[in-house]
Amino acid sequence: MACAGAIWSVAPRDINDATDAALALKPFGKYAYILFAAGLFNASLFAASILPLSTSYSICEGLGFESGVNKRFGEAPIFYGMFTFLVVVGAATVLIPSLPLVKVILVSQIVNGALLPVVLGYMIALVNKKRLMKEWCNTPFYNWIAWAAVIVMSGLTLALVALSIRQILGL
Repeated sequence: MACAGAIWSVAPRDINDATDAALALKPFGKYAYILFAAGLFNASLFAASILPLSTSYSICEGLGFESGVNKRFGEAPIFYGMFTFLVVVGAATVLIPSLPLVKVILVSQIVNGALLPVVLGYMIALVNKKRLMKEWCNTPFYNWIAWAAVIVMSGLTLALVALSIRQILGL
């Protein structure tokens, strides 16, 4: 956000890739683009390793398969197989020639935002099951706050969809 705000304040422009963003930071000093590059490298490294790991762990835990980096491959083959698969698919996707990665990032975040109210709805339903949660069920006050958040996020998602359709149709 800080990078986008800084770029927009000096010379508004469309950013199509990381090179455009780095070059747009040049007016802020000779080290601004280097700092941006280091931050982007760090974020990429973490995303490439932590995201597939946490996804593999969550899926295996949810489905009852052995999981964890403290296990050997023979003890948790599905976990390590899924982790490897996700890393390979991520790397292959990034290496597709002329793939607009900035647009891919934006689309993935839009999909995440649109699915968030649905996921939260299921989570609230689960956390209210006495048989499952026992004494840790939500109180009515927490349910009110949680459902209010789901309603607000759903409204914002619908507003985004409406604005996007309006922009596409040129209204």
